[in-house]
Amino acid sequence: MGAAAGNGRGDDGRSVRTTPLRVDAQRNLEHVLRAAREVFGELGYGAPMEDVARRARVGVGTVYRRFPSKDVLVRRIAEEETARLTDQARAALGQEDEPWSALSRFLRTSVASGAGRLLPPQVLRVGVAEDRADATAGPDGARVPQQRIQPGPGELRLVPDGGGALAPDAVDDDAGAAALLEVVGRLVERARAAGELRPDVSVSDVLLVIATAAPSLPDADQQAAASARLLDILLEGLRSRPA
Repeated sequence: MGAAAGNGRGDDGRSVRTTPLRVDAQRNLEHVLRAAREVFGELGYGAPMEDVARRARVGVGTVYRRFPSKDVLVRRIAEEETARLTDQARAALGQEDEPWSALSRFLRTSVASGAGRLLPPQVLRVGVAEDRADATAGPDGARVPQQRIQPGPGELRLVPDGGGALAPDAVDDDAGAAALLEVVGRLVERARAAGELRPDVSVSDVLLVIATAAPSLPDADQQAAASARLLDILLEGLRSRPA
């Protein structure tokens, strides 16, 4: 009973800590993850691990013990935020009968949650299957697909930095991102089919709205007001207009 509750004896007879160490480790993990969401949300995924450790009030060594590299921590945060967005999109599909209401509900919920500041880069590099010759070079040299009018529901794919569609096994490795694209694609297709969404709006546009309408401001009330105002403007830009 003593070992389960606190201290026990090792093979050499010395006292060893059991459960309290695991509790402390779990608490530290939660602090690190919370701090990482805050720091990356404010400064982007380029923020150093030292900033995460400082925000979590732990040593940087503690961070590296749980996450051996920054890439591992970034992937953990990005996966969690992608899953949260996917759940929000599914909830909007299931709880709103009107296509435009479902899409706007998803956008408002996701922007209010701040998830847009933590969208993984591979999700923001979304395109539709088309001739790569139609792609243009972005400011960082990456190939960025042009928008195509009325992409089909089965044409979504992830686009890597070097251009070209990801191999099937690469998409399988990023099942979370693929699930997000699929469910947001359903929201987009429904709104477009109902004539409520501009025909040239793609899934990538919707995800960019989420990222754009989630500014990071020092004052929480100001941030919420700015996000709501900006999203109202962007939603008006997405809606179709009578000819």
